[in-house]
Amino acid sequence: MMAELDATVGSRNRVNVRGGRIRLGDDSTWFEIGQDPVIVGRNPACQVVVEDGKVSAVHAEFIATEDGVRVRDLGSRNGTFVADVRVGEICVSSKCQLRLGGTKVEFQPLRPEKISVPPLPTFGPLVGQSETMRKIFDRMSKIASTDLTLLITGETGTGKELAAKAVHLGSSRKDKAFVVVDCGSIPPTLAEATLFGHERGAFTGAVDKQTSPFHEADGGTLFLDELGELPIDVQPKLLRALSERRVKSVGGSTYRPFDTRVIAATRRDLVRDVNNGSFRSDLYFRVAQVKVELPALRHRSEDVPILVRSMLRELGDDSTYERVSNQTLERLMRYDWPGNVRELRNVVEVGFALSDPDEELDIASHLGALDGGFPTSQRGGGGPPSVDYSSRPFQEAKREVLDHFARSYFLRLAEESKGNVSEIARRAGMERAHVRTYLKRHDIDVKQYR
Repeated sequence: MMAELDATVGSRNRVNVRGGRIRLGDDSTWFEIGQDPVIVGRNPACQVVVEDGKVSAVHAEFIATEDGVRVRDLGSRNGTFVADVRVGEICVSSKCQLRLGGTKVEFQPLRPEKISVPPLPTFGPLVGQSETMRKIFDRMSKIASTDLTLLITGETGTGKELAAKAVHLGSSRKDKAFVVVDCGSIPPTLAEATLFGHERGAFTGAVDKQTSPFHEADGGTLFLDELGELPIDVQPKLLRALSERRVKSVGGSTYRPFDTRVIAATRRDLVRDVNNGSFRSDLYFRVAQVKVELPALRHRSEDVPILVRSMLRELGDDSTYERVSNQTLERLMRYDWPGNVRELRNVVEVGFALSDPDEELDIASHLGALDGGFPTSQRGGGGPPSVDYSSRPFQEAKREVLDHFARSYFLRLAEESKGNVSEIARRAGMERAHVRTYLKRHDIDVKQYR
């Protein structure tokens, strides 16, 4: 299995990227679309600025891929249209006309460009042989040598903190502190004091002086996890700190400078939050000087074997991997991994701990009864019912298992969150609108848990 993956990687060191160019209305200026995202909107910080009241501050994103230019609407108010059809995300590879708000956008494809994909299977503590991850490793290795502010996005469990640590270890600041602040766990009333520090007696409960994490990480890196959860009233103060490179503690009278590289992460779609007013656009563009999006594990299943090997090496030694059969790896690669790499690590740790050193290491047995099943920890209502699915079509059987999982999963979250949809969305790593869709689909009334 690993030899086959190595051969595949070696043969995919060059790929064709299909870019294009766009222009607005009758304007003669063309904007080229390459591998770096091009954001179109009214905000002056966008790469392409549109002076149209019907266009949102941050409206749509264009980026070149192997399949063509991917156009993604960023939660705009008046929508993105292709041939008068409103789209959320689409790949365009031939000449066409789009509409953003009230502005017509002409698109023309360019000749495919052959690019090299660096053969980097690791970057610091991160591992992955897929083309997607090797591109990310190459990008992060270049980012690491700079002091640019980095925003890492991705679903819960994709390894955002590990990626931030990898960038820190690849930088000239690697011998200094790496300080983590989880913005999602800070009470709103203490957000300012937690970020910037406070003096003794500055407020009720401030019995001791607290140093700002910007100064704790001086010379090193400050990682702001779940930045999207930061209260709106604290956001302008964070923007000032990042812009002026100095902070003043709560209750203090003077500003103190800092020399700290800032990396932020979020599972939220901050661009949509900018458009709905819950996140400041100026802070977004200040934090996202460079942006890296970590893919879900289900979108890079070819990385599962090398991840399993790396995890087992951390738990024991390389020889442990030899006890994992190809059949087990194939089952793991077919699984959807809603909890991403974090869930895979949990399953590997359980399998390793319960295995006999002289027997096959069957990690997949800790998933559900079917290849489409779920780990016991995620089953909610006891897992898929004990039914013989062998006489049913695969898609029908899989759909029933997935429906049972979804209902059990959201029932448990509704109970634990006392019917608070925002809290359910936070725990599930999803947008509230998507959560409400699942709740309605599975006839779950959250009011009964309040």
